[in-house]
Amino acid sequence: MDRLSFKPAWWLTNSHCQTLWPVLCRRRIKNLPLKRERVELADGDFIDLDWVGGSRGPIVLILHGLEGSVKSPYVQGMLQTILQQGWRGVCMHFRSCSGELNRLPRVYHSGETLDITEVVNRLRQHELATPMAAIGFSLGGNVLLKWLGETGEHNPLTAAIAISVPFQLSQAASRIDRGFSKIYQWRLLHCLRKKIQWKFPQQTAPFNFSSLRKLRTLRDFDDYVTAPLHGFINGEDYYTQSSSRQYLAKIKVPTLILQAKDDPLVGEQILPEKQDISSQIMLEISEKGGHVGFISGRFPWKIEYWLEQRASIFLQDYLKKTA
Repeated sequence: MDRLSFKPAWWLTNSHCQTLWPVLCRRRIKNLPLKRERVELADGDFIDLDWVGGSRGPIVLILHGLEGSVKSPYVQGMLQTILQQGWRGVCMHFRSCSGELNRLPRVYHSGETLDITEVVNRLRQHELATPMAAIGFSLGGNVLLKWLGETGEHNPLTAAIAISVPFQLSQAASRIDRGFSKIYQWRLLHCLRKKIQWKFPQQTAPFNFSSLRKLRTLRDFDDYVTAPLHGFINGEDYYTQSSSRQYLAKIKVPTLILQAKDDPLVGEQILPEKQDISSQIMLEISEKGGHVGFISGRFPWKIEYWLEQRASIFLQDYLKKTA
């Protein structure tokens, strides 16, 4: 099979099956040699990093999706692939996603780029000459692309990959509130509400705590919780300022974007077009693949996780040097 183009497994062409297979059916990767590091941030909070690999060699930073972590199957699969390539992988947990709540009265969101700036700068201080790349999934992909656009030619990365990105957050919020996709919305909303209830048991929250149970959509949550927690006027202001599509033309780092037209969380309507992107972006759009799915293979017992194959091929050209 041509590893540069995605062809779904003939027995797994449905977008929801592509999306759910890695979550429900992928075998857990055992004995991944993770080492945790805590980075103290300038504002008094912290970020937890989970590393794989040795003490030398190129670094690939992983940014997970909404309510993801190093335990997410797609993160573990990519870290295993990075390890097999002889590189070092590091999963950067967004605030409160590492299993421990962050200190400040806020969490994380789709447009927060100051944290990745601080973490990458910290890594750069210790290893200035080491080639460094990043891979962002879903929300993490949006954060990555926004940051790449904000920093332009001053960005320190050698290369980047963004996967299943909600380029326009308002439209993505509408897409996940339709049809079977409401199942994903319900699950994410359940996790978000639980985390907020865990985080603010005694603190004074900038919203009516008892009204959390009445929130029915992610748009409701972002309007009622995300926006006031992080200084936005409302949910639409948050979506407008944080969407990555407006930054794509400013990206100066070689960047691969992998999207599926049938993505049930993002949809086809928000995909960027040629005039929206810089010359440094390679945009690969597949007809099938779901959301962070892209499962191929001739038989269910012989699965191929194409995202990991495609990512390693792309990064090989940029991570040949070793520190």
